[in-house]
Amino acid sequence: MQQIAAELGIKRVTGELVISVGYRLAPEHPFPAAHDDIYAVLTWAAEHADELGIDPARIAIGGHSSGAGLAAAVALRARDEQGPPIRFQLLHQPGLDDRQQAWSARHYTDTPFLTRGKVAQMWGHYLGSTPATPYAAAARATDLSGLPPAYIACAEFCPNRDEGIDYGLRLLQAGVPVELHQWPGTFHGSQAILSADVSQRQNAELAAVLRRALVECGSWTT
Repeated sequence: MQQIAAELGIKRVTGELVISVGYRLAPEHPFPAAHDDIYAVLTWAAEHADELGIDPARIAIGGHSSGAGLAAAVALRARDEQGPPIRFQLLHQPGLDDRQQAWSARHYTDTPFLTRGKVAQMWGHYLGSTPATPYAAAARATDLSGLPPAYIACAEFCPNRDEGIDYGLRLLQAGVPVELHQWPGTFHGSQAILSADVSQRQNAELAAVLRRALVECGSWTT
C-alpha cells in the first residue's frame, strides 16, 4: 500500500509517495499563505487518493524547522475543521512559538546556523502585521487533544529546542502518543552534515519512525 508524506513535487521513495509543497514564501506572502497552500494540498491529496494510488487513512504530514511548524499548525486545522484525517506528524526541530520565551530561545542566541536574530526575523517576515494565532504558531494552541501521533526531534544547541520539547509534553498530557528525541551535541540543521555519525543516526531514525507509523502500523495505531 502506498503512503503519502505531505509537507508540488511528487515522487515515490522506497514505496511511499512523497508530496513536497512549493508553498508561497514570506515576506512577499505572509501568513496565512503558506498555511493555506499546505492545507489545500492536503485536502487535494485526500480527495485524489485513488488517482494517486494511496490510502487516505494513512496520510502523514511533516517537515523540518519552519516546515515542521507549518505541519503542526496544519494538523491543528485539519482537526478543527474535520478535514482529511492525518495519521502521523513528523516534526523535526520545529519552530512553534513566536514569543521566544523558552529557556533555549533566551540562552542559545548565537548558535550555528540559527541565531535568535534569525528566528526573530523569520517570525517577523511570516506574521507581518497579523497577530499570531495557533494556525500561525502552533504552541499558542490551548487544546492539543485529538491530534495525530507525533515524533518530535530537537537539537541540543538550538533556540527551538525547548519549544519542541514543551509541545511534545503538552501533546502527551492531552493524550496524544508522542515519541520525543533530543539529540545531544547537535545544533539546528546539523543533520545535514552527513559525515557525522550522529547525523547518520538521526536521518536513519526519521525514515524508520515514518515507516513504522505508516507502513508497519505498530505502536502508533490509535
